[in-house]
Amino acid sequence: MIIVMKNGSTSQDVEKIIEILKEHGLGANLSTGAQATIIGILGDKAKLGDLDLELMDGVEKCVPIMHSYKLASHEMCPDGRTVQVGDQIIGGKKLVMMAGPCAVENEDQINQAAIGVKAAGAAFLRGGAYKPRTSPYSFQGMEEEGLKIMRRAADGVGLKVVSEIVAHDQIETAAKYCDMFQIGARNMQNFRLLREVGRSKVPVLLKRGISSTIEEWLDAAEYIMSEGNYNVVLCERGIRTFETATRNTLDVSAVPVVKERSSLPIIIDPSHAAGKSKSIASLSLAGIAAGADGLIIEVHPNPKVALSDAAQQLTPEAYAALFQKVGMIAGAVGRSI
Repeated sequence: MIIVMKNGSTSQDVEKIIEILKEHGLGANLSTGAQATIIGILGDKAKLGDLDLELMDGVEKCVPIMHSYKLASHEMCPDGRTVQVGDQIIGGKKLVMMAGPCAVENEDQINQAAIGVKAAGAAFLRGGAYKPRTSPYSFQGMEEEGLKIMRRAADGVGLKVVSEIVAHDQIETAAKYCDMFQIGARNMQNFRLLREVGRSKVPVLLKRGISSTIEEWLDAAEYIMSEGNYNVVLCERGIRTFETATRNTLDVSAVPVVKERSSLPIIIDPSHAAGKSKSIASLSLAGIAAGADGLIIEVHPNPKVALSDAAQQLTPEAYAALFQKVGMIAGAVGRSI
């Protein structure tokens, strides 16, 4: 349930309500926006007993949240949340661009990628150090050494680092090198991992599961937020359908649906949706036109020799050309890059 405060309510009114909630063993999430000041009640509202919060000073009304996800809901934060990673803000007017190879392979490769995506205008260097692959015989990543290489390359050109972790025991190590954790599609419902990254307070990029509904995706975000980490960004990366023309089917409609139901920023991963580099540009532009807050794209200095996902990685030159097109679409929908 949320408590909507009246226009003109005082900070003392708000503090009094929060104090009463705590006395009844409940938590409170305060959201002060342009539309209204809202207090979200965290916990079982049955603990309030017969207490009528609408009779308290400054209260306009109490509204139940019908979704299973509460903190991630639009009702809890009608103005929408932004996620700050260092000097980068995800969810604001400016789009945030993340780019880099599927996997960290060696120092020269990641350095070239970092230089290329930074020159194009990206703010984050992405790359896999822990690689959960379908086959146990495929390249599994360089693990901590790969993270070290990424950190050096990113620092050298002024980029943030986002990289995937696949198990809760990798959090402490990865936190030394990453500005943002990625939770991949395979781990979207790894609830132990979600809770642990929630406790870490490191910003999280949460990818949608390959066969997951939007409701399940937002419930997964709720796991992270329920542990006190509200720095969650959603990532639509395509879902599995009957169609085989692309690797996955990009659900562009997920962007406006998430914006309607949730307060969280959302970005698009056209690389994993397409599976083919020639389709990445079209899907990128469609995602931005639909209202996405940014893109995460695979970029490799020489995709033909990539150790994983070679077919879906752009060259730095192709990425720079795409970046310019994204800028034109961004301007048309009131955003910037």
